Amino acid sequence: QVQLVESGGGLVQAGGSLRLSCAASGRIFSLNDMGWYRSAPGKQRELVARVSVGGITNYAESLKGRFTISRDDAKNMVYLQMNSLKPEDTAVYYCNGDVSYSRSGRGNFWGQGTQVTVSS
Repeated sequence: QVQLVESGGGLVQAGGSLRLSCAASGRIFSLNDMGWYRSAPGKQRELVARVSVGGITNYAESLKGRFTISRDDAKNMVYLQMNSLKPEDTAVYYCNGDVSYSRSGRGNFWGQGTQVTVSS
């Protein structure tokens, strides 16, 4: 099947930056819409950013200008550059992808998440 594996999380001071990576592997025919979500303690999982096959991006309104999503389809990778981090950005960040694993088969997949902690 398809696996999504996040990396790049960690502990950073407020104002710092992190770059998350999501590696897609397995039986992949093509990556379709890909995205990042996050889940903070006591809160529902929320959209961070998504990027379409054509490179069209959309962001949570509150994150525009600080976060940038990108993709490298040749490497089956999706990235999230996070700048000017704030303590309220602390959360587990999940990669999500709409992946075609054959010409007619596709599914929606989630990674296991990577912890981002921003200290004040």
